[in-house]
Amino acid sequence: MKRYLLILFLGMSMSLIAQTEDEKAAKQAIIQFFEGFHQKDSVMMQEVVHKDLILQTTFVNKEGKAQLRTQDASGFINAVVSRAESPVWQEKILSYNVQVDGTMANVWTPYEFWLDGKFLHCGVNSFQLFKDSGQWKIIYLIDTRRKKGCQE
Repeated sequence: MKRYLLILFLGMSMSLIAQTEDEKAAKQAIIQFFEGFHQKDSVMMQEVVHKDLILQTTFVNKEGKAQLRTQDASGFINAVVSRAESPVWQEKILSYNVQVDGTMANVWTPYEFWLDGKFLHCGVNSFQLFKDSGQWKIIYLIDTRRKKGCQE
């Protein structure tokens, strides 16, 4: 009986740790988004971005007031792919926390942003995804930005 309970417990533990196929696919959409971001590849980015993407950022300004800014998605992608070779942008994703419920997913990614190898800011990206015809598409992205309290 003890052996049976141990096997049952181990099996349940493994299933809690293992990512589902949807979790893996949602995470892969975010990985592809950043590959496109770093390679300045609009096609790669747009393959995982929904046509109605909403982009926002939140931060605390110099006066200590919380700010919320909305950015035009097509303008963002154009800025990414048309940027100069220098300075070099690098967004380092520190971890992925993926949650899925049916056709909706959330991917939470703490990050550090580097410009020409110099630390600029850190924060968290929160991606909302929609499973559209079997493919995960980013429909909403909000990020935080700060210079202190980072994991440098």
